Amino acid sequence: MTADNTALSQTDALGTADPANRSSSRLTASELTVGYGADPIIEGLNLQIPDAAVTTIIGPNGCGKSTLLRSMARLLRPSNGAVLLDGTDISARKTKEVARILGLLPQNPIAPDGLTVLDLVSRGRHPHQSWLRQWSAADDEAVSEAMELTSISDLSQRPVDSLSGGQRQRVWIAMALAQRTDLILLDEPTTYLDLSHAVDVLDLVDDLRSVHGKTVVMVLHDLNLAVRYSDWIVVMRAGEVVAQGKPADVITPELLLETFGLHSRVIDDPVSGGPLIVPVGRRDR
Repeated sequence: MTADNTALSQTDALGTADPANRSSSRLTASELTVGYGADPIIEGLNLQIPDAAVTTIIGPNGCGKSTLLRSMARLLRPSNGAVLLDGTDISARKTKEVARILGLLPQNPIAPDGLTVLDLVSRGRHPHQSWLRQWSAADDEAVSEAMELTSISDLSQRPVDSLSGGQRQRVWIAMALAQRTDLILLDEPTTYLDLSHAVDVLDLVDDLRSVHGKTVVMVLHDLNLAVRYSDWIVVMRAGEVVAQGKPADVITPELLLETFGLHSRVIDDPVSGGPLIVPVGRRDR
């Protein structure tokens, strides 16, 4: 089966596929065209994000994964089409209103020098502040809960720039959690982390969905981690969605070869029971 055929089969299955009722998706892209200059990176893209599920966008470098995520976070204005949040064009909504519903962890976020963990996590409450509503006990509770969920309570007075990579990433995720949004977008949340810390972060992501009912959209490069921790996979190539669906339905040797140029075998993961990608190099072919 080719990647294009895979895309067709998954599109045909969207109406009945778990993990979500696709017709009620809170976050969608409709005929989305967006880029950074005259030439669009994404053109005419349509996508529905399943509610209360972990969706991971994968694809080769430069295919438009982060551009799509930034568009869904309202950081990039499309030249055509729209990102819809609860059925309304996200670009027409007020910034604070969007920030109360949708949180974003961008690639390589940087904290000001000397900022403590507590100060950074507390910034997640800014969308809920106004001259009529000042800091309250509810804000303290949200910050404390976010730090507890990410196991960073004991780091509250440490400067963020003194932490390890894994600790810093948990702090940034805690800030996003402190917003108490229903939707969370994570752009490469495991960048620069060793495998152990990457698994810790993705275990937390899994808890956000399974325990707290959050809708999570991630961009990941590690295909096997993406497959293991996702309810829904979106595969992009050259600014287009070429396949989407449950990992077991989407990940095939043919798709991996056509999309990534990767020769591979796909076997059953002995731990999760889902697909496991085994790369096949030249010496083994």
